[in-house]
Amino acid sequence: MGKNDIPVLSKPRALLEVLAVSTKLGLTSFGGPIAHLGYFHEEYIRRRKWMDERSYADLVALCQFLPGPASSQVGIGIGVIRAGLLGGLIAWIGFTLPSVIALVLFAFLLQGYDIGSAGWIHGLKIVAVAIVAQAVLGMGQKLIPDRNRATIAILTACATLLWQTAFSQVLLIVIAGLVGMALYRKVTIPQTSSLSVLVSRNTGFLCLAIFFGLLFLLPVLRQFSGADGLSLFDSFYRSGSLVFGGGHVVLPLLEREVVPTGWIDKADFLAGYGAVQAVPGPLFTFAGYLGAMINGVTGALIATVAIFLPAFLLIVGALPFWNSLRTSPNVQGALIGINAAVVGILLAALYNPLWTTAILAPVDFSLALILFAMLVFWKLPPWVIVIAGAVGGTLIEFI
Repeated sequence: MGKNDIPVLSKPRALLEVLAVSTKLGLTSFGGPIAHLGYFHEEYIRRRKWMDERSYADLVALCQFLPGPASSQVGIGIGVIRAGLLGGLIAWIGFTLPSVIALVLFAFLLQGYDIGSAGWIHGLKIVAVAIVAQAVLGMGQKLIPDRNRATIAILTACATLLWQTAFSQVLLIVIAGLVGMALYRKVTIPQTSSLSVLVSRNTGFLCLAIFFGLLFLLPVLRQFSGADGLSLFDSFYRSGSLVFGGGHVVLPLLEREVVPTGWIDKADFLAGYGAVQAVPGPLFTFAGYLGAMINGVTGALIATVAIFLPAFLLIVGALPFWNSLRTSPNVQGALIGINAAVVGILLAALYNPLWTTAILAPVDFSLALILFAMLVFWKLPPWVIVIAGAVGGTLIEFI
């Protein structure tokens, strides 16, 4: 038995420790997924030494490979390795719950005081433009460094804008993966260390079977049942299952699930997306806000569990197979193509719904430029940008 192989039932102290540390991170981890990984490294690796450096790097690589919120999956993985499956669940609760509570309260504020047309709400929409523009820039520099990948990204963006159906993005991701496999499967794979995994392959198989079973069965059950709760769970589960490239990419997926159906209007959607930049924790907690706007606390609970469940199933399911999977040239090539497509999907979202809804006049564009500069060149934290955007939106009302 390895040093991290801690039986869950006989080690309540380990579970309490995981809960305490993950909650601390959930209250203080501002700045998005990349920043979260830095916080995790400082707290879990440098201070507490729960994993060695190479194992942590391998875990991060695995979570970047999987669809879903990478930073949340890293936290879940560390919790699993530290205190078993229940440890992974507790690590997720601690990291996620603070921002879910804050965003649900924000949703009730919007509903209770009818402030949807206020200037500061418009400012939050402009904040979302600046945040996603920064994400497109950063991801583009990293993920589309050559002509082939840039072409994949641009064609994906065009197709996303011109062909807006429930399954278009899924098909585009699959096509990009096949193209990437054809173009990049001969890329040299660097030597990497092995990740010490304490989850059995049988457990991994079971989690992956549940993941794919829900992905394909939920839409069928939704058609036959028509129950509102099941429809909500299906929409958010599917969105959480198909996000490659980080939290910002969930924006277009969720927008197409909740706005055309009439569950929430575009203005409230974008106001919430601006607000989520001001709270710590994962960007996927945006689902808590949307669920609360749709159906109160019950809706928030359903949406939050549904959007994060794929992340949990995938990280637990993939851990036992990662060491062999990551050496496959076909898998590496497909991932390169998928990452390029992700940049294209996010680029399309920057135009619609963000730009078309928030940038309505030259003064809006001017504020967006200022906020973008504060993010990219001044390196100010997102919560400062949110405050500046809300103040700027309020001032625009008087111009």
